[in-house]
Amino acid sequence: MFSFLKRKKQINDKKILEINNQKQTNNRPPNLIEGSLSKNLEIIKQKTGNSSDIVIRHLKIGHNFQIKIALLYIKGMVDNQSVKDFVIDSIMNNQNLSEKLIPLDVLEALTVDVIAVGEIKVVSDWTKLLSALMSGETIILIDGVSKGVCASTQGGQRRSVQESTTDVSIRGSKEAFNESIETNTAMVRRIINNTDLWVESIHIGKITKTEVSIMYINGIANNEIIEEVRKRLNRINIDGILESGYIEQLIEDQTNTTFPTIYHTERPDSVAGNLLEGKIAIFVNGTPFVLLVPALFIDFFQSVEDYYERFDISSAIRFLRTVVFFISLVGPAIYIAATTFHQEMIPTELTIIIAAQRESVPFPAFIEALIMEITFEILREAGIRMPKAMGSTISIVGALVIGQAAIQAGIVSPAMVIVVSLTAIASFATPSYAVAISARLVRFIFMISAATFGFYGIILVFILLIVHLCSLRSFGVPYMSPLAPFIREEAGDTIFRRPIWAYKKRPRLISGQNRVSQGENQKPQPPRTRIMKNTTNREKGEQNES
Repeated sequence: MFSFLKRKKQINDKKILEINNQKQTNNRPPNLIEGSLSKNLEIIKQKTGNSSDIVIRHLKIGHNFQIKIALLYIKGMVDNQSVKDFVIDSIMNNQNLSEKLIPLDVLEALTVDVIAVGEIKVVSDWTKLLSALMSGETIILIDGVSKGVCASTQGGQRRSVQESTTDVSIRGSKEAFNESIETNTAMVRRIINNTDLWVESIHIGKITKTEVSIMYINGIANNEIIEEVRKRLNRINIDGILESGYIEQLIEDQTNTTFPTIYHTERPDSVAGNLLEGKIAIFVNGTPFVLLVPALFIDFFQSVEDYYERFDISSAIRFLRTVVFFISLVGPAIYIAATTFHQEMIPTELTIIIAAQRESVPFPAFIEALIMEITFEILREAGIRMPKAMGSTISIVGALVIGQAAIQAGIVSPAMVIVVSLTAIASFATPSYAVAISARLVRFIFMISAATFGFYGIILVFILLIVHLCSLRSFGVPYMSPLAPFIREEAGDTIFRRPIWAYKKRPRLISGQNRVSQGENQKPQPPRTRIMKNTTNREKGEQNES
């Protein structure tokens, strides 16, 4: 008798709940989820165009299977095994659900006792529900409940962690970022095991809703720069973000320049090293390239491998990179100026050889260099865009055949081919591809000035280039620091590198209040005195025993 009265009371409560849900549905704002399962499914089909890749699974649970629920997910964006094992099987095999009479009790049981996935959210508006569905989560809707359950079941096919193809190094980690933002942030967390490593996520793009995360170390990063990064990201109003290059172009300080003011990399150890200096990393879902701000001009000539080798070796390599960049910038311009205006600067024997080579060339040195530079740029672009099996072959064969044919046809001189080839090889030696492209463009300005004014034109353009670089800012930080303005305590990590034990403070213009990076007396100190003292005492003991 008691059980009968209890069941009758539950049925009455259910009827009262259905009446209240109906009243709430009539007065519900249009953005909130309906209480009717059929209406909710119709709305989802209407908003998604009844897309064929959206799977809808109907289930009946509760007492006498009178409560209807529906599972929705997108094929290819979920882990099918997780959906089966931790969502569908958990719902079908749970005994507590078979006794539920009220849909709200089913909702509470699903979120607390039944679904065995890592993250569960209960949402009540369509914006969050559809965003979760499009992100690869499984949606659970219950008839009679104006809320939806979002279960984290993202998965599908993704590219595995592989070796970096752009930031190649001999020593160091071989891991590189992939297109999953969760994997990328986790790879950095494996390196920096600290609770002060904070991550903030937002969605940018009115249509794509791309997830963008900023990562920084609390207490080390400058709070003003963090706030500036947030402000610039939040004011982006664009249809879609397909790659981190979109973000880079929308948040940079200066657009009228060929030099990059935001650094990008696909190496986790490089991101970790910059975070320890106080910089901020920007992750974009769908791309392996992570942005680092603020960026300095000298950062583009440094490699993460520099800190893994001895300081003297790294300093020599950095100096070589600086010389190589200068050659890639003004190599053809110096040859044009020397052969056109300043022949007296060339040794007499070499002048005679160059003059003999150019005797049959019908073009001036500037036109000759322009032809070769444009031809090499075409070959380089063709080699990049062609399939891998053919790209390298076309580049090598094209360069040899065209260069040799041009010399035999008398269009260019052998000396010009050597100069252009050396310049091209020098541009490949620059660690950053973005700076190498900038040098390729500025090179033509140097060539024009050299053909017009000789060495005076080269010096004039070089001065203007230095002034332009000094005027640039990256999130308010001077682009040429610590060289301009000159900061003596930080100048040891520019063209030359100090030993690791000499890095006592972080960059002043980048980091926050916590600038101390290591303790005192980190210089290696072999215990020679103690060893000699112990050896002497041992010898004396042996003599006394004898």
